[in-house]
Amino acid sequence: MARYDFTARRLFVEAPLAAGARVELDPAQAHYLRNVLRLSEGAEIHVFNGRDGEWRASLSLRKPATLVAIDMVRPQENDGDLHYLFAPLKHARQDYMVQKAVEMGATLLQPVLTRHTQAERVNPARMRANAIEAAEQCGILSLPRIAAPASLESLLATWPGERLLIFCDEEAEEADPIAALHAAHRKNPLAVLIGPEGGFEAGERAAILSTPSVIRLSLGPRILRADTAAVAAMAIVQATLGDWRN
Repeated sequence: MARYDFTARRLFVEAPLAAGARVELDPAQAHYLRNVLRLSEGAEIHVFNGRDGEWRASLSLRKPATLVAIDMVRPQENDGDLHYLFAPLKHARQDYMVQKAVEMGATLLQPVLTRHTQAERVNPARMRANAIEAAEQCGILSLPRIAAPASLESLLATWPGERLLIFCDEEAEEADPIAALHAAHRKNPLAVLIGPEGGFEAGERAAILSTPSVIRLSLGPRILRADTAAVAAMAIVQATLGDWRN
């Protein structure tokens, strides 16, 4: 991503964006701009919708509060193709994990239900809110797709052979993860799989390893919590095979 003015205030909107487009804000957005950011009539902010690039816009606080797009700041960028598969966590730790996955460039968030999954109930609206917050704060132009929870068995049964599945396995023989990824000779598309706090059962591990296009990855000599492992794994993947190399 090109160098960017991170002092600019940013807001995600659903509406189409073009020169002169008028975007009506919902009450929560209007409250945020008026009472949290304390913006006044005519203030300028940046808006994006994940499709039409990023735009400079002028704020009107007359009811209903609106934004009027003035000119484009950045065109829409290539989203990449990195899927993040994870066993759901509880509350704040999952919020953190979703935000970091978005910052790391995940284009799909796929909750995976395993035998040791701690929290089988997933709140898509909460996940989306965290994804939006991360995108607004970090200059990201696109939001990841958020998939419905699926069992590990069903995902493996239909796994597309063209997508490399990077399986982060705490029982893998300790080895250089960067060298292992280089040896895969693959770039896109990619997927990273992080398991639950209790780890995978032996049968689950065997099923993963028998899946086409899978590479088993060690994340070093220490056992990492799932949210920490997510950041570590995606950093290694992006630096080795992903868009950090560009």
